[in-house]
Amino acid sequence: MSTVWLIRHGESVSNADLPTKHPEVSELTSRGHEEAGCIARAFTKAPDLIVVSPYVRARETAVFTQDRFPHIPVEVWPVYEFTYLHPGRYDGTTGSQREPLAQAYWERNDPFEKEAGEGESFAEMLARVQQTVARLQVHPARFIAVFSHGLFLRALLWSLLIGSVQSTPEAMRQYLHFVQAVWMPNGSIVSVKFRHDGPALFSGFGVMHLRSLTSRD
Repeated sequence: MSTVWLIRHGESVSNADLPTKHPEVSELTSRGHEEAGCIARAFTKAPDLIVVSPYVRARETAVFTQDRFPHIPVEVWPVYEFTYLHPGRYDGTTGSQREPLAQAYWERNDPFEKEAGEGESFAEMLARVQQTVARLQVHPARFIAVFSHGLFLRALLWSLLIGSVQSTPEAMRQYLHFVQAVWMPNGSIVSVKFRHDGPALFSGFGVMHLRSLTSRD
């Protein structure tokens, strides 16, 4: 049995509803850096492998853990965020300004739509999720820390809950309902145990390591 920590990155400028340039380069806020430090201190032992999204905010979050465990190998996997809007929509806009476009996308409920020709489709994101799950299930490392993103990680957890998922409008609706019902705070950690003889077991969204920050809010 292997243990995988699914870790959402710290607060980014986009999460703080500040203007961004591109979804890949949205960086952490000062609070996000504090959250990243809390994540690093949450480890009671070193992981065997650190997996990180190529997006800047996840890489910045992982740096604190990498600095604490400099001897641990680091791999970049395609666990980047589900960016369903055209990346150009982000240039100089806030999340609030993009909200009407996002709402319209989900109302169209087309799992194969690439919004404005360059957004990632739901089907493409789901394929990445399934590839990631398959990779984690067979990986020889006993303890893996995955630094990723809220929409992607909840898609991964949702797929573990319901099993095989097809890229259908109904599945897309179910995923949206799951995301709306299950909030994954910035800096939170979900521990998943992959077993060879049964379904994966996972914890709730761990945030106790962030309590020194939340107490200031």
